[in-house]
Amino acid sequence: MKKWLFGFLLVMASAAGGLWVSADKDMKALLSSLPTDANVLFWSVEQRDAAFRTMDRIPILSKANVIAKGDEVYPLPKGAPLAIATDVDAYMKAQRTAGLVIIQDGKVRMEKYGLGFGAEGKWTSFSVAKSFTSTLVGAAIKDGYIKSIDDKVSAYIPDLKGSAYDDVTIEQLLTMTSGVKWNEGYGDPKSDVALFNTHKAENGMDVTVSYMRKLRREAPAGTKWVYKTGETNLIGVLVSSATKKTLSAYLSEKLWAPFGMEQDASWLLGATGHEISGCCIQASTRDYARFGVFMLGGAKVKGASILPDNWIAAATSKQADIGMPGKGYGYQYWTYDDGSYAAQGIFGQGIFIDPKRKLVIASNSNWPKATDPNTVGAQREAFYKAVQAAVDAEGLPRAK
Repeated sequence: MKKWLFGFLLVMASAAGGLWVSADKDMKALLSSLPTDANVLFWSVEQRDAAFRTMDRIPILSKANVIAKGDEVYPLPKGAPLAIATDVDAYMKAQRTAGLVIIQDGKVRMEKYGLGFGAEGKWTSFSVAKSFTSTLVGAAIKDGYIKSIDDKVSAYIPDLKGSAYDDVTIEQLLTMTSGVKWNEGYGDPKSDVALFNTHKAENGMDVTVSYMRKLRREAPAGTKWVYKTGETNLIGVLVSSATKKTLSAYLSEKLWAPFGMEQDASWLLGATGHEISGCCIQASTRDYARFGVFMLGGAKVKGASILPDNWIAAATSKQADIGMPGKGYGYQYWTYDDGSYAAQGIFGQGIFIDPKRKLVIASNSNWPKATDPNTVGAQREAFYKAVQAAVDAEGLPRAK
C-alpha cells in the first residue's frame, strides 16, 4: 500500500502543478518511470536511470538545499585526447555510465556521456558525498569551529551522551572505527542502511542521531573497521552543530563558490531537515571532477588551503585496514597503497584521484546492483589502471 501511495502522490503532485506541460526531458522520463518505493535501494534500473538525474526535483521523496556556485568558473581547458588501451565505449556500456570526465595535469583528456545524460545535467553522488563531508570537518577545524579530531563526538552532539557513541572520537567516526554494530547490506530491507532513512525521530532530535544513539557496541572504539553510512550522517550533524550553518551553505562558502564550480549543486535533506551527509549531493560530472582538481591542488582557494596542514595526507592515506590487499580507508576516502585515493558511491559513482600522475577520473553510472565488486567493480578498477598506464606511456614527468 505504501509503495502504491508513494507513486500516486508523486503523480498527483506533478499533475497539480501542470508539471508535464512545462517539464524538460528528464522530468518527463521520471514521470514515465515513477519510483514506487521511497527507498532507492529497491528501485528498478529504469526507475534509477530516470531518477538519478532528478533526485532533487522529487519533493515527495526529499527536499533539498542549494549549494550555490560563485561568479567565476574554474577553467577546465581541453587537452590532447588520451590514448587508453581499452574500448571506452564498451566499458561505459558495461558500466551503464552516464558521465565520464578524465582530467590530467589540469586539462580535460577525455569527456564522454551516456544514458541520454550530458554535461549540463546533474547526477546524484551517493557516498561520494562522504568525502565532501570529511573535507568540511577539516575546514571547520581550520576555521576554529572544531578543536581537534580527538574530541569526543558527544561534545558536539549532546543527544549521543550515554549511548555507544559517548566515548567515540571524531577521528573514529571519520575512519569508521567506532566499534558500534551496523549492517550496511544494500539488498537487505532489514539492514540499518535500509531502515535508518525511514526511522521516526524522537521529538526535537535529528533523525540520524535518534536512530544511531540506540545502536549497540560490538568492539572497543578504534579497533574494528565497518563501513557505516549512518556515521557519516552523524559527522554532518556534528559539522552543522559546530559551525551553526547548514552543510550546503558551508560547502558553498568554503569550496563551491570560491573555487569556481560551474553549476549550483544541491544536497538532499533528511526527515528532520538536515542534509543527508553520507549521501545525496546532486552535481554535474565536470564539477565532481573539479573537486578532484581542488584536492590535487592542496585544497587551495586563492592560494590558501581551506584545510589544516597535513590534513590531505592523513585523510587520503590508510588509517584503517579494510582487509583488502593494497587498499585501506582514510577520512571517508578509499585509499590505494600507490598513493592514489577515491571517493566512491553505490551504483557506480566515483572520483579517482592520483596525485603522482596529476590525474582525476570522475564518473557517474547506474550499475545493475548497488555494489558488485567482482564484475562492474573490478571493471572500474581495471579501467583506472588502464588510464594510469596511458599517462605513463606518454612519458610525462610525474609529481613526487
